Amino acid sequence: MKILRKIVTINEEKCDGCGLCTEACAEGAIRIINGKAKLIADKYCDGLGACLGECPQGAIDITEREAEAFDETAVEAHLHRAAPSIAEDLKPLACGCPSAHIETFSKIPSQGMAEKPVLGESSQSELTHWPVQIRLVPPTAPFLEGADLLVAADCTPVTYERFHQDFLKGRIVLMGCPKFDDQEAYIDKFAQIFQKADVKGITVLVMEVPCCQGLPAILQRAMERAGKEIPLKRMVITTRGTIAGTMDMH
Repeated sequence: MKILRKIVTINEEKCDGCGLCTEACAEGAIRIINGKAKLIADKYCDGLGACLGECPQGAIDITEREAEAFDETAVEAHLHRAAPSIAEDLKPLACGCPSAHIETFSKIPSQGMAEKPVLGESSQSELTHWPVQIRLVPPTAPFLEGADLLVAADCTPVTYERFHQDFLKGRIVLMGCPKFDDQEAYIDKFAQIFQKADVKGITVLVMEVPCCQGLPAILQRAMERAGKEIPLKRMVITTRGTIAGTMDMH
């Protein structure tokens, strides 16, 4: 029997299948099917919305509609049956990259085939967290709190030789491409980050090519939406790997 109640609704057009919502749903009501998050049965969803804050694309809402009543007994049976498949959903990929797992770690010196680093003065990685893609980092990620952000266009690390030493050291990096990704989703994501985390400052690192120039504007619009004023510095890298210029924007 259906009743009028609040329940999760998923916009599949916005969903990118990252899987963060499946980890947040204690009832196992959401699964990734054919690359999209889906509510597999109304009776498994309690409508409390624990998954809302974990969606990097803003694809999940709570709406009021006719649906089966929440059934705690059915949830327990479902979790028991689904345990192996849920574990498989959260299993790291073959490359070792768990798409729905947040990590904070200490810097570890890299150990490659060469005895000495090929590029720069140090072979030490300055990365202290995972994930790094804008689309995958939830606004509630603990490493964002009080962070000095480095928002880097995807091409910059392979273009600028000393990316780790000159830009990443001491910062939290978020990476993306304003040309190929959804700019409005970026604005929403950063606005949520600025509202939830006490970000101290932002360095935005872009290439000199035209398609990169929207990234600083995205950050400014996100600050306006969040009602925040955060120091913003724009740095431009040439396609030959040199610094073309620096500008304080906020």
